[in-house]
Amino acid sequence: MIYWDHNATAPLRDEARAAMLRALDSNGNPSSVHAAGRAARATVEDAREAVASFAGAKPAEIVFTSGGAESNALALRGAILGAAEDEDRITRLFVVATAHDSVRAVAAALAETVPGVKLSEIQVDKNGRIDPKEFRSLLMNGKGRVLVSLIHANNETGVLEDIAALASILRREGGEGALLHVDAVSSGYSPISFVQWDADYLSLSAHKIGGPQGAGALVARESAPLSALFNGAQEKRRRAGTENVSGIAGFGAAARALLASREREADAARAARDSFEDALLALEPNAVIFGRAATRQCNVCCFAVPNVSAETSLMALDLDGICVSSGAACSSGKVSPSHVLAAMDVPEGLSRCALRASFGPDTEPADIDGFFTSFMKRLARKLALAG
Repeated sequence: MIYWDHNATAPLRDEARAAMLRALDSNGNPSSVHAAGRAARATVEDAREAVASFAGAKPAEIVFTSGGAESNALALRGAILGAAEDEDRITRLFVVATAHDSVRAVAAALAETVPGVKLSEIQVDKNGRIDPKEFRSLLMNGKGRVLVSLIHANNETGVLEDIAALASILRREGGEGALLHVDAVSSGYSPISFVQWDADYLSLSAHKIGGPQGAGALVARESAPLSALFNGAQEKRRRAGTENVSGIAGFGAAARALLASREREADAARAARDSFEDALLALEPNAVIFGRAATRQCNVCCFAVPNVSAETSLMALDLDGICVSSGAACSSGKVSPSHVLAAMDVPEGLSRCALRASFGPDTEPADIDGFFTSFMKRLARKLALAG
């Protein structure tokens, strides 16, 4: 099998598996005061320190969750409800047009159900980047407390946003009490820094960096408003429920492992992506690589060959043992155009041809050859039909 779908979920790291097995051999509840409970608590706190180092934050700012979607929901809903409890309501919610669906859905629900909250979309250019001048203008055109949600590395295209620069604009033009949420779930090989980005909330997910599925974190500034989604004593009353000790242990181990090997792994993934793109354009000059003119995550290539359907390509590649993703979201067997590519002004017909390859550090030249051996069969069929 050729597995090029790391942005969907990265293979479990050996370090994470080992940490999870150690945690599973322990029976303690982290809230218990006896020896087994204290051992479980030590495992959780060790992982908290590792995730904090990975995020460029303080351990006290880490709130463990079930993954990126919950972290995004806790950030947006928790900020708006928490600000209302503090009697300093948020009335202006800005979400980038290329945000993950877990952000878009929560933002839309908040605008519909919370009185006084107005949702606005931050547009991007054809390369998937926010125009700083337009962002500044959007912030200045209105009154009320602001919450902005940005995505650092786009999950579909890999396009990277300059979070620090946009945060600086927000602090100047967003007014008193402006808040910033950053979705860093797909950042992976690109360093992140909660402090340097001057963020208030930052979302992470374990399985995107070689940790287990079902574990994530929200980094939350201690002074930022945050109302829990449901009540309970755990995580300083910010996220209720007995901690997923084995998942958290795997998350911490994966974060440490990636920090130690990020440069080497990133170089290997970048070399694989660049070789793939060079081969693609040599074989099919009409291929389009989305966001190529922008700074991108080093392991992601979102591309399309005109008139070669993504849906049928995925099935054909899968039969040949090749795992990639579509740039479109699938629901109940129906393929819908990608909202990310639509925001980049990509025509719907081309969007329906989009595929995403997201590489790991173990990609071999033979894997690239294998992909194109399979994909060229699709191109040959297209040419035969055209003839």
